[in-house]
Amino acid sequence: MYRAAASRLRALKGREGSQYLTRFASSTAVASKTSSSGGLFSSLFGGQPRSPSLDFPLGGVTAPPPLPDFVEPGKTKITTLSNGVKIASETSPNPTASIGLYVDSGSIYETPSSFGATHLLERMAFKSTTNRSHLRIVREVEAVGGNVTASASREQMGYTFDALKTYVPEMVELLVDCVRNPAFLDWEVNETLQKLKVEINEASNNPQALLLEAVHSAGYSGALGNSLMAQEATIGRLNSSVLEEFVAENYTAPRLVLAASGVKHEELISIAEPLLSDLPSVPRPEEPQSEYVGGDYRCQAGTGTTHFALAFELPGGWRKDKDAMVLSVLQMLMGGGGSFSAGGPGKGMYSRLYLRVLNEYPQIQAFSAFNSIYNNTGIFGIQATTGSDFVSKAIEIAAGELIAVATPGEVTKIQLDRAKAATKSAILMNLESRMVVSEDIGRQILTYGERFSDDLHSLDAYVQQEQPAMLSNNKFHCYRKPVEYFLKAVDEVTVKDITSIAEKLLSSPLTMASHGDVIYVPSYDSVSRLFHSK
Repeated sequence: MYRAAASRLRALKGREGSQYLTRFASSTAVASKTSSSGGLFSSLFGGQPRSPSLDFPLGGVTAPPPLPDFVEPGKTKITTLSNGVKIASETSPNPTASIGLYVDSGSIYETPSSFGATHLLERMAFKSTTNRSHLRIVREVEAVGGNVTASASREQMGYTFDALKTYVPEMVELLVDCVRNPAFLDWEVNETLQKLKVEINEASNNPQALLLEAVHSAGYSGALGNSLMAQEATIGRLNSSVLEEFVAENYTAPRLVLAASGVKHEELISIAEPLLSDLPSVPRPEEPQSEYVGGDYRCQAGTGTTHFALAFELPGGWRKDKDAMVLSVLQMLMGGGGSFSAGGPGKGMYSRLYLRVLNEYPQIQAFSAFNSIYNNTGIFGIQATTGSDFVSKAIEIAAGELIAVATPGEVTKIQLDRAKAATKSAILMNLESRMVVSEDIGRQILTYGERFSDDLHSLDAYVQQEQPAMLSNNKFHCYRKPVEYFLKAVDEVTVKDITSIAEKLLSSPLTMASHGDVIYVPSYDSVSRLFHSK
């Protein structure tokens, strides 16, 4: 059989020369030639070819209707239970669902006796509960092909479950059980604490993350000054009793949001309400206060390389979302990155810090703008890595770049338009992830739900004009701001807005942090004078 097939293949090869002349013939001619010769499979196995010409419609086959030019996105629906728990969802045509339980609790709610509890709770997520062992939780998640994650921030905690839509009841039940009923077994807590110690030691190899923590601890007095990462000096105080007390105090009904992407709202309520309606309704406590004061942090570690950050405050945070969006555009405008970036589209190679700094000073290894925005405040600055002998000059360069964007006429419309396009692209690409969508729903409701901000009147006007249906099922301004609202806010940013925000930033006290070989880092007062000498 194999010999016969080989001889037929040789015969085919012999005909290639004559067929070469027809390779440029019309598609109809080629189809006819192929049909008459029988083709490869016909030569091998005999018989006439059964594939019809592709130049004509297939008989008896009806083409599906074309896709519409516009598909209306699903609306976010929100229901508040009698005890204050909020359930929100948004439908999606995807076959998978992402469900998250978000808690208005983070490191800002820690006290001296519970410092590091947020970090430990993040690592203790999906461990044993009073109803399930950790092994059973793992097996149940694997059985549905799911993925569970936990994330902690200074103001909020998030627990998410991602799987096929057919398993929504199992997803919700397991998620609620893990958040409501953690067992905090002593041996699991102790094991996780040992892993945290290793993690803390390894953090010394990540100076950029340490700088961000240092900027907060030096810049803020109060709750936002609490470290998001557990500290070696306080980790010994943590145990199961501390975690139980922290959860009982902060994981209360009015501070919980169950958010889902890809789930029908009525289905989600029917499953979740029996699991969450018995939570006690405890009055929401006052949000811990933070005051931005500025300051200086230095840590000598190693020689030869210095990492530093210069930062300033923008009051208002997400509750002044117009300023927050201008700040996001400003970060994209300044951009930056590492000196060894591969480049290419979307890598920020045309941002100001790339063109004006990284391309001009080979002594600088990394140079980028950063921001951290919270409910009522935000922090913005530049962080960099350079040789210790060049750090003084690098700090002058960073100060000059911050002063430049606060100077009228320095930012061009071309630069701004590029930054606005990059900002909108980042927003839309992030929201392509179903997990990001559910997280956005949950965190927005925790930030804006049942609260009033200076910019909410503009949101109300937008909703009344663009999406009045959103108001039908949402009381007390408890709804999610649609992506179109943020895209519109980005489009409205002007060069004057950029200059105004930058001026406002530089009017606040300087926060300065440095790590590595800090011997040659200039004094705080001398750096601060750079911003007020003009």
